[in-house]
Formats: sequence, structure tokens, C-alpha cells
Amino acid sequence: MGVFLVLLSSAIALIVIGAVVDGMPYLLSTGVLLPVVAVLYLLVRSILRSRRGRPTAF
Repeated sequence: MGVFLVLLSSAIALIVIGAVVDGMPYLLSTGVLLPVVAVLYLLVRSILRSRRGRPTAF
């Protein structure tokens, strides 16, 4: 959860800086992509955690 919060807060900072400073659209695009990466991270983590707790059928 800590990694998610760090990614989310850095995304917000990059979006603000990219929108305010003229000529830095790459920061804005990076800030937009970072929450997508954070959500994918949580999704993969939850899938792996749910598979680990399930017993295997033989």
C-alpha cells in the first residue's frame, strides 16, 4: 500500500508541475501514466495474493 501511495502522490506532483510550467508536457504525460501503473500494480498484487491463499486441487 505504501508503494501505491508514493506512486499516486508523485503522479499528482508531476501533473501539477507539467500543467503549470510551460514546455513540459512530458511531465504531464508521465504524471498521467503513473496512476495507471499504480492501479496495475495493485491489481497484480491482489491477483497473486488471492492465488497464493487458494489450495491446489490434485
